[in-house]
Amino acid sequence: MSEVAVSADLVKKLRDKTNAGMMDCKKALAESKGDLVAAEEWLRKKGTATASKKADRDAKEGVIASYIHFDKVGVLVEINCETDFVAKNSIFRDFVRDVTLQIAAATPLYVLREQVPQSIVDKEKEIAAAQVIGKPANVVDKIVAGKIDKFYSTVCLMEQPFVKDQNVTMKDLITQKISELGENILVRRFTRFQVGESLT
Repeated sequence: MSEVAVSADLVKKLRDKTNAGMMDCKKALAESKGDLVAAEEWLRKKGTATASKKADRDAKEGVIASYIHFDKVGVLVEINCETDFVAKNSIFRDFVRDVTLQIAAATPLYVLREQVPQSIVDKEKEIAAAQVIGKPANVVDKIVAGKIDKFYSTVCLMEQPFVKDQNVTMKDLITQKISELGENILVRRFTRFQVGESLT
């Protein structure tokens, strides 16, 4: 391994880009022979694996946070972690604020796609299919599936692009925070209010 491949400057670049720990950045660069793109991918895979391992662990601590935007939009959200120590951590607190901003700006209706009522999904499929009448069945199925995925990315918080970085979904962001903090993190529930909105 050449010295350039694991130089402090390269490690700093990767750390600034990913917010991963210093040792993880060094290992990622070593594994990828100094390739920044490959190292970032290695870190993302590691973060996903870490998050997957922690997903079954109880997350009963955390915070209830609020955000009011110009007295017109209000958000109340419960975000859980495993310990009170992490609940007070600045990284966790910053993440919580990002979630409240996301909900205020992007107007999700659900946390996960599994929470969307089947009747609503069926209606969206019906509308999508009606828009491609006349095409072969296999083509219709693919188009409908794509439109449903797009629908989920609009109404489900975890599938929305992060408002501060459109290349990252909220699920990616939470995976990154789980990797950083070493605990399972869950967005449990939220409520969003907007002045003048219909109550029906």
